[in-house]
Amino acid sequence: MLPHSFCRAAACLTLCLGGLAPAADQPTTVAGLPLIDLNEAKNLQVLVDREKGQYLGHPTTLLLEDGKTILCVYPMGHGKGPILFKRSTDGGLTWSERLPTPKNWQTSKETPTLHRVVDAQGKKRIILFSGLHPIRMAVSEDDGTNWSELKPVGAWGGIVAMASVFPLKTTPGHYMALFHDDGRYFSPQGGKAQGTFTLYSSTSTDGGLTWAKPVAIQSSSEVHLCEPGAVRSPDGKEICVLLRENRRGRRSQVIFSRDEGKTWTAPRELPASLTGDRHTAVYAPDGRLFISFRDVPTRGEKSATEGDWVAWVGTYADIVLNKPGQYRVRLKDNHTRNDCAYPGVEILPGGTIVTTTYGHWTPKEQPYILSMRFKLSDLDRLAGN
Repeated sequence: MLPHSFCRAAACLTLCLGGLAPAADQPTTVAGLPLIDLNEAKNLQVLVDREKGQYLGHPTTLLLEDGKTILCVYPMGHGKGPILFKRSTDGGLTWSERLPTPKNWQTSKETPTLHRVVDAQGKKRIILFSGLHPIRMAVSEDDGTNWSELKPVGAWGGIVAMASVFPLKTTPGHYMALFHDDGRYFSPQGGKAQGTFTLYSSTSTDGGLTWAKPVAIQSSSEVHLCEPGAVRSPDGKEICVLLRENRRGRRSQVIFSRDEGKTWTAPRELPASLTGDRHTAVYAPDGRLFISFRDVPTRGEKSATEGDWVAWVGTYADIVLNKPGQYRVRLKDNHTRNDCAYPGVEILPGGTIVTTTYGHWTPKEQPYILSMRFKLSDLDRLAGN
């Protein structure tokens, strides 16, 4: 096991947080919201993996139905690189050594993503995607004990493959996946980036085993939207997708669908408080959203946490009504500009959030993987609520 320093039970989180508040020389607001700074809260941090001199990045996590087993995959490199795999069996308090993986996982070209799928007969699987061209997928039928090799899902590719995968309410076992491409990887012939970003959706009708040819749902040379992060409305009737704006000329944007992804609204800007990269959201037990992302403000706008691993706390209605939210959190100070925070975010049955990502957490050293564990009630207290 890797060494770490943290409280070993969720019940002690309040004690661990006691007395913690933003330091006097730290900002107390950011993007118009109160800021909670957890950078120095070492007791909330768990070391997942670190290797001297080796870049470790871009993790994705998956919480299994037992409410305590978390799987984590991440590349040995910046996106491209062999896929590494670890497991926690205690809700992210401790992590295994690196686990065996199929040989061709070493050939991964892009950030891996991990998803739970269930077919119409109730058969559960875990699928892992690796992008560029072609997008490839590996499958586990036994909750990650054994895996297939990566195999192409079609004669098409994309960037941050299947960044979001969610079940459709039309029919059991039907899923939609969202991803983007900039013209270089979608077609078998490949190409050059032409200054246009396209968002694609692909559907599966067999519980995630096969995927249909993608359909473009938005394309623009004016606004470069990418890295879709999907979350449903509290009543389940609407799909909301938060999007990075890669040109940095506008704030992050959002689209909505009320017909299970058949049609989408036109993109519109989000508040500065939600502007950044690779949004990943979970609902807390009280119905509020916790959204983790990398803080990258629009050109011409300033943020005291620019380039850091941050989170936003607010409601779904805040997003719909274009309100700033309740408060922001700096989870960790990143020491290399804009290279951190492709996060996994899980919520345990008791309400503990386990959020996991990579970053340059130590100056002049390669990035490594950390988790943070806390409840929104603890953050509320720090925010004075």
